Amino acid sequence: MAVSETPKAARAPRLRRSGAARKARRTDEPDTAATEARSAEVREIADSVSVMGIPENELTPRVRAALVALMAEVEGMRKEAERTRERLAILERLADQDPLAPLANRRSFVRELARYISVTERYETPNSVVYFDLNCLKGINDTHGHNAGDAALLRIATVLLERVRDSDVVGRLGGDEFAVILAQSDLPAALDKAEALASAISAVPFEWEGQPIPLTVAYGVYTFKPGESVDDALAAADRAMYANKQNARGGEG
Repeated sequence: MAVSETPKAARAPRLRRSGAARKARRTDEPDTAATEARSAEVREIADSVSVMGIPENELTPRVRAALVALMAEVEGMRKEAERTRERLAILERLADQDPLAPLANRRSFVRELARYISVTERYETPNSVVYFDLNCLKGINDTHGHNAGDAALLRIATVLLERVRDSDVVGRLGGDEFAVILAQSDLPAALDKAEALASAISAVPFEWEGQPIPLTVAYGVYTFKPGESVDDALAAADRAMYANKQNARGGEG
């Protein structure tokens, strides 16, 4: 009997070991996938930080965790820097744009005029500036209110922007005064363009609360010279505009 019981006793432990082994294999399956994922992560981090001189065999769990946190922080800083650049670009556009109309304000226009004067000096190409002044803005404000006056100014800005080239610059110098830089335009070409713009402003209907309001502008043209200052160019265009305004029939300030 003892001889026959010995194999049974010997077989029992083998059965238990076999069940444990099967359980261990089932438990090991997810660990294998996790291990492979961690290995892939290690390889990715190792590739990312290879420029830091950290060999792959030194990427311990603690080092890996620190690198992951560092990379996340760097990525966050990169995105914040990008958002900051976008905000600065928006602020720069606002700083250069007229508060009423979508065109250059006086500061931005003067900067562009200085640049075109430098181009004239360097390449000896003609560039001109046209100075516009809206007639009767005070009468519009007094009769229809300042909202109507603002709408009239916005209408003029729109007409100018729609009828110039991409290389030209339109700005509002303040109040009822506008200016346009006509790139590569000599005096005859600039005079023709100024007349066409003034005619377009008068031809486009403008109404306020159902009542038509005529819009007319006086203009002056000046082709600036190499080495000339911005103030001199604007003053010359302003003088030409004032002479035109005085001679125009029905001109009012």
